[in-house]
Amino acid sequence: MTERYKPNTTVACIIEAQGKYLLVEELIDGEVKYNQPAGHLEAHESIISACSREVYEETGLNLIPQGLIGIYQFSACESLAFVRYTFYVQLDKIITSAPIDPAINALVWLTLEEINSLSPQLRSPLVIKSINDYLAGKHFPLALLNDDYF
Repeated sequence: MTERYKPNTTVACIIEAQGKYLLVEELIDGEVKYNQPAGHLEAHESIISACSREVYEETGLNLIPQGLIGIYQFSACESLAFVRYTFYVQLDKIITSAPIDPAINALVWLTLEEINSLSPQLRSPLVIKSINDYLAGKHFPLALLNDDYF
């Protein structure tokens, strides 16, 4: 019998203020990488709650997602795949904070142009793809995700 396909369920959050986006800087396999605040869904946790938790752990900010940008599939390699729920939060101004998670080296606010220049250092192509979708107005209500049973 073939083993059932089980991609990792992850969440990410685009945090935008004054034309800049908050990214986290991490060291992955000895290389500096940049990503939106993101992480894995935990047992008995709603997708929306997972997003708020990951944002807090990786940025120190207590934020609630304002909407959903999209649900993306990504295959990092043959044995590692993800289904990523990407949310957004729009802030009036840039907020200074610090990560709680020791795996996060720094927080950086960058323009789209600066993020594009970091392309080889982005954790995945979904970083740029989701920002472009955000800028294209792909904003969906949180009610799209039913979390009535959590």
